[in-house]
Amino acid sequence: MAGLRILHAESSKGWGGQENRTLNELLSMRERGHELAVVGRPGARILDRAKEQGFATYTVDMRGAIDVPGILGLRRAIRDFRADILNTHSGRDTQLAGMAARSMLGRPRIVRTRHLALPITSRFTYSVLPDHVVTVSRHVENYLVEAGVPREGITTIPTGIDFGRYSRSTVAGNLREELGLPADALLVGTVAILRAKKGHAEILDAAPEVLRRFPDAHFVFAGDGPQTDNLKARIAAEGLAGKVHLLGLRRDVTNVLASLDVFVLPTHQEALGTAFIEAGAMGLPAVATRVDGVPEVIIDGETGLLVPALDGKALIEPICRLLADPIYRRGMGANASEFVRRKFAREVMAEGMERLYQRLLEAR
Repeated sequence: MAGLRILHAESSKGWGGQENRTLNELLSMRERGHELAVVGRPGARILDRAKEQGFATYTVDMRGAIDVPGILGLRRAIRDFRADILNTHSGRDTQLAGMAARSMLGRPRIVRTRHLALPITSRFTYSVLPDHVVTVSRHVENYLVEAGVPREGITTIPTGIDFGRYSRSTVAGNLREELGLPADALLVGTVAILRAKKGHAEILDAAPEVLRRFPDAHFVFAGDGPQTDNLKARIAAEGLAGKVHLLGLRRDVTNVLASLDVFVLPTHQEALGTAFIEAGAMGLPAVATRVDGVPEVIIDGETGLLVPALDGKALIEPICRLLADPIYRRGMGANASEFVRRKFAREVMAEGMERLYQRLLEAR
């Protein structure tokens, strides 16, 4: 099969699960012999990461939903890269790049990837502009169908990650040393943008009772975001400063995960939850919320423990149960590793995307 030319458009400037999936798709599709590039806004983290990995990048400021210079800039990028496929990821880039592509002769096929479990704001950017929609979980697919997007125009292709990086034998896991903690300190942690809906506040609700029962335990939050100052203030006010550690944005996520005993993420809504896949890959049991696509990654009682959302006290028993019993904890972590490696490998995602791209180009 001849290599495809695939251009990813992203109007978000931040870094989260969505951008992580896009980067993984770039890398795995390049391994399969395709040419890839990214178009994003000035200062977008996805452009920096893509450049670091040797991909072509284009910078276009997508200022609003109707931005004529933005549309013209995107048309130029699509033409210069000679894209066969345009894959869009957020509302604004779907609208602008979609209109740019639709106005071209011999245009690329347009795929919109839907990463979020939030209500959609415009059916036009799902039913009219793209040729096909990809969702990261069954939950998101079912939601779009309820919102009026025809099911035959949607394919679910779960997010895949590169499991080559997730091995306890090759990752130091030296966070205790870095924080000056004893080697036998129990670590409960999470890796997520510090945003209210990720549920860090509920972890803080549970922390005092967990620490009362396990005085040698510590909590770590890896990530930055709009809640940073609120969380800092609350940790100080509640006298938790020596026990809850804000690590900031980390490039060594695998090192953080390899240092943990238990992974906790009481998210309020989550399309799928890449963080749970990464934690599972590192052999960690997770305490998670029973919302949206999370039960597609966390099998309750087997690979982790599910609790209701927005209930910090509900986290106490499952965290303590895992901390109290290392054999139970490791067994559940081993189940998680086996499950995610089977279902969420990067190669499985790349194969699914490649098949879809081929089908759309043949249908042209």
